[in-house]
Amino acid sequence: MTAGIAIVGAGQAAASCAQELRRRKVDAPIVIFGDEDHLPYQRPPLSKAFLKESHAVERLLLLPPQFFASNGIELRRGGRVTSIGAAARRLVCADGVAHDWSSLVLATGTRARPVAMPGQDLRGVFTLRGLADVERLRPAIARAGRIAILGGGFIGLEVAAVCRSLGLDVTVVEAEDRLLKRVTAPVMSNFFETLHRDHGVAFHFGVRAAAILGTDKVAGIGLHDGREVAADVVLMALGAEPNTELAAAAGIELANGIVVDELGRTAVPEIYACGDCTRFPSQRFEANIRLESVQNAIDQGKAVAATIAGQQDAYDPVPWFWSDQYDVKLQIAGLSTGYDELLVDGDAASPSFAVEYRRRGRLIAVDSINAARAHMLARRRIDADTRARPSA
Repeated sequence: MTAGIAIVGAGQAAASCAQELRRRKVDAPIVIFGDEDHLPYQRPPLSKAFLKESHAVERLLLLPPQFFASNGIELRRGGRVTSIGAAARRLVCADGVAHDWSSLVLATGTRARPVAMPGQDLRGVFTLRGLADVERLRPAIARAGRIAILGGGFIGLEVAAVCRSLGLDVTVVEAEDRLLKRVTAPVMSNFFETLHRDHGVAFHFGVRAAAILGTDKVAGIGLHDGREVAADVVLMALGAEPNTELAAAAGIELANGIVVDELGRTAVPEIYACGDCTRFPSQRFEANIRLESVQNAIDQGKAVAATIAGQQDAYDPVPWFWSDQYDVKLQIAGLSTGYDELLVDGDAASPSFAVEYRRRGRLIAVDSINAARAHMLARRRIDADTRARPSA
């Protein structure tokens, strides 16, 4: 077979890239290599409704099964790639099968950030990044009475909400002094702390777990300040790190992600990257950024497809993101990093309000609580405000 386009990774970015390649009439052979045995699927529901309810996996699929065959796209499930052969343009899979490529797209995503501590191998310790994790975690929480969650980020809080709705006692341990500190202002952190406390969640702030307690099975966690938290299940929700090993071995530049330009190109000819694993330049936000979001995976996958098709579309998005917790929907537009002015639109103690972030007078981000219209307007306003370049 003629060497064509190889896509390493089978998540949202990979599916978006392959779909866009065909939409742009690229007729080269396309092969997608995925570590998992599933068709490409949505990941955001894993820590939300899908964790709580035993929905069929088919409800998560990004594309119908017939899409791949009807579009001449080969999907190699369970095809873990061990090297990408930048010079020879030949990748090799764990089973020894080799595949030649003319263009290569790295859409390798992220994995749960590993944090070594005593007891981490006990039964009842989980992370949550893929379907296999849900299939292990769901029956465990169904049998449990208490769960300790390490990390007060989005996944930790979404799982906390699910577990409270199932009647578990929930304790969240957060090393920072407030929730969501890296992505939201204190007013938003306070809102979510109050929301979860009102639903019965307990918190420990400013302290880390020192060990997971138990002999064969989890019995709790020990904190660095000497306190202990009893638990039947422990979820380690301590963030994610990009899967960059293949890129590193091929000599591709890394910076907490695979470094690409505004067209999704690495510095190695005919090797591209898209999705959560990349770091790319943003003129809008005056920084090199790495995004972990569905929006980024979809849109950057399309941008890489456009580049391969010779129809270059510089990628510099207004990012957006959402989180569902209880009956609250948080929607984030833009990036609040480096803001110097904050405006609360509405009552921050009410069930619907928004927080605006500005830098040097320009709107750079808006967090909306149960305010879909405000979110959609914010995306347009941020686009207009950040498109005009600030003077030096």
